[in-house]
Amino acid sequence: MRDDAIYAKKLEEQEAAREALCRRCGVCCGVGGSDPCGNLVEVSDGRYDCAAYAGRLGPQKTRSGHIFTCVTMRDIHKHGVFYPDCAYTI
Repeated sequence: MRDDAIYAKKLEEQEAAREALCRRCGVCCGVGGSDPCGNLVEVSDGRYDCAAYAGRLGPQKTRSGHIFTCVTMRDIHKHGVFYPDCAYTI
């Protein structure tokens, strides 16, 4: 396997491991706020899914129609935003 393919595979594995940490609480998508992401869907008591997960990154709308940019948790953490109960930050 070429070095670039090995590197790409390692990045995919790291991203999958990070995604597995998610408790699907929805806090990073606005649960508990006044205007959560319009793609946020409650699937069970206290657990949420994104209806547009595969294509979520980039411009999205809140439930009231405001435009925002959905980014990865890694990008959120780069800017120093942390959610106290989030598994990504514990």
